[in-house]
Order: sequence, then C-alpha cells, then structure tokens
Amino acid sequence: MGEATGIEIKNLYKIFGPNGKEMVQKVKDGMSKAELNEKFNHVLGLNDINISMPGGKIEVVMGLSGSGKSTLIRHINRLIDPTDGEVLYGSEDVCKMSQKELREFRRHKTAMVFQKFALLPHRTVLKNTVYGLEIQGVPMKEAEKRASRWISRVGLEGFEDHYPNQLSGGMQQRVGLARALTNDADILLMDEAFSALDPLIRMDMQSVLLDLQEELHKTIVFITHDLDEALRLGDKIAILRDGAVIQQGTGQEIVLRPADQYIADFVKEVNRGRVILVDTVMDRTRTVEEGGLTISSGIMLEEAAKTFAETGLGEASVVSGDGRPIGVLNVQDTISAMVTPATH
Repeated sequence: MGEATGIEIKNLYKIFGPNGKEMVQKVKDGMSKAELNEKFNHVLGLNDINISMPGGKIEVVMGLSGSGKSTLIRHINRLIDPTDGEVLYGSEDVCKMSQKELREFRRHKTAMVFQKFALLPHRTVLKNTVYGLEIQGVPMKEAEKRASRWISRVGLEGFEDHYPNQLSGGMQQRVGLARALTNDADILLMDEAFSALDPLIRMDMQSVLLDLQEELHKTIVFITHDLDEALRLGDKIAILRDGAVIQQGTGQEIVLRPADQYIADFVKEVNRGRVILVDTVMDRTRTVEEGGLTISSGIMLEEAAKTFAETGLGEASVVSGDGRPIGVLNVQDTISAMVTPATH
C-alpha cells in the first residue's frame, strides 16, 4: 500500500449569494459575517480557511451549528464550489477539475458517510454496499466479493439480505461505513457520521473506525460538534467559528493551550487524563534505577494513574519503545495535570 495523499486547503472562501466573487475583497478587508449579511444580503460560509490535512490520518473539523464545518467538507469533493481558494489533493486542485475529472475523482478517490445514513431503502445490505462499485462498472461478482468482506469487517456478517428498515441505527451506519470502504477510496469524508446514534452505539462506532484506521491508514476528514468525539478520533483537530478557523493542532495542544476564551470554555470540562500524554508531564531531567515501576512513553495520564493506584507506588520510570528510560513520572504531578483546568 502506497503512502496516503493528504489534502491542503488554502485561502478558501465561500460566500453564498449572487455576487459572491465581488464580496470576497470586502471580507478580506475585514467585513464581518453579520455586516456582510446586513449590508449586502450575502452569507459568509467560509472565511480564509487554511488547513493541512495529513495523509493517512484522521483530521477532525469541529464547531457548533452554523460554524461552516459541513460546508467545508463538501468543498473537498466539490459538492459545493468555492468562491475563492484552493483544495489540493496532492498536486491537483479539485477546484480546477473539469466535470469529467471531478466525476472520476468522486468515483475513485473519495467516499462519503452521512449523518442520516443515506441508504437506499429498496436495496439489501449487500446491494447498498456494492452501489459505488456498480457506478464504477466493477463486475457484480467481484463487487459482491469485496462488499461481503467489508460487511463482515464492520460486524454485519449474516445481515447481507436484510433491508435498512430491518436494522437499528447503529447497524445502518455500519452499512454506510462498509459501502464507503468497499469503494477503496483514498479519502473518507464523514459528515457528523455518528451524531444520530445513541451514546453507547456511538462509542462503539468510534472504536470500529479507529480499529479499521489502524489497518487502513486512510485520509479521513471527520466532522463533529462533539469535543469528546473530536479528541478521541482526531490525529489533528481544527475548530471553526463563524466560518473561520479559530485553532488547530493535536487534541493535547488544544486542551493545554486554548487560543482564546471561546476555546477555553470548550475544553474546560474535558477529561484531561484521556488527552494528555505522560511525556508532557514527566520530569525529563531525571531517571530512576532499574527494577522499579515502568510506564511506556505515549500513553495517557489516565492509564498511568491506574497503574499508580494498582501498585500503590508513587513514582515510575517512563521508557521509550525500545525500553530506554527517558524520564520520571510521579503520582502527584499526574493527578495535578489531570484536574487542573486550562487557563487563559
């Protein structure tokens, strides 16, 4: 499997209205979303978006309703045309593709998983899953073989001949995921894919996605309004407000260093123990003698705290993947880092 191709979004603007192109300069000159709407009856959907989405990783775009996140994801496969800017897949600008090139890009390079499942009610699980391959012209026997593999991988073996109305919401979303994976697209676009599910089913689907991603290394763009979901899934996170990127980085960077009060309010209730790595808290100036408690580099503080509780010890050597001591973690610093809220 070759290295996955990333997505670069550069200086992207979307202004809804008959004269969007003419309005871009006004926004660049500092006109607000509210002012643009009030004076010119145009809606600012995206305002100078610049995001580098790494290949083979999960990029989460999050924000509240109306922040522009669903508008943004629809620019990647150009379901929405931009007013200005670039969406680069490798060296190709999706915004400049001809209709034929765009059709091929959508068929072979991207797959989308929707919040409302978007299954065809008159088709069985198997027939829904092969739909993208049918469009590509793959022979039915081969298409069904591929689809059956992914139906099994998402935990629906034995349900191939069921119809969507015979499945629970979580099962329907598994079909949507199987359909997207069957296409073997490089890019997986997931627009609030788990938002309609009950909390326990939602957690289960997140686990399914993470397990599959560990093997597949797809370039995944995942849209959510839920911070806990963003922190669990995202290798990188971009937070939008009013069509603009307010902050982007790893979950740990955002929780530890919120860019403004808006982000600080967002992250103040986060379980920091599930976000912050032991490497961030450990004392790198010290090591301890061999034979004591060891904790692996790269684990979360919550896991380290459990180890301290189980052993009754107060200090541990943090070791790298090859077993080399790289620092010392103590229980007091661990607990302090888990409970101290982000300040701004």
